[in-house]
Amino acid sequence: MAERYYVVREELLPEAMMKTIQVKEMLDRGEVATVHEAVERAGLSRSAFYKYKDGVFALNELGRERIVTIAMDLEHRSGVLSNVLALLAGLEGNVLTMNQSIPLQGYANVVASVDISQVTRELSELISLLGGQPGVRKAIVIGQG
Repeated sequence: MAERYYVVREELLPEAMMKTIQVKEMLDRGEVATVHEAVERAGLSRSAFYKYKDGVFALNELGRERIVTIAMDLEHRSGVLSNVLALLAGLEGNVLTMNQSIPLQGYANVVASVDISQVTRELSELISLLGGQPGVRKAIVIGQG
């Protein structure tokens, strides 16, 4: 199922999500040096912070650089990776890092960190487009930041 995103008024968010945003803001402003210090100040557990940190954002954060880490299983044949990279570039995605495993049983795993701040498509649509490329067995998001 494709990821879906919502904009929700602040007063409707659970306290743990609001405190997660506070912790992220403290870290961004440099008010605290560590997550431990920030969660203590906010009155939030570290586990709650790590549970929500990659899924809760202040609306003003959406305009900044967005980096996603995508894992893909690609057929071991000429041109498959090149086509994936061409698709990302064509959508204004910027590949920051990439690691490819040695092919096993005809497939190689590729993990790429991509700046999608200039991509005009929804992340779920980007992943669907990648997964629909010839030679791509699967494409999933494994991290966001």
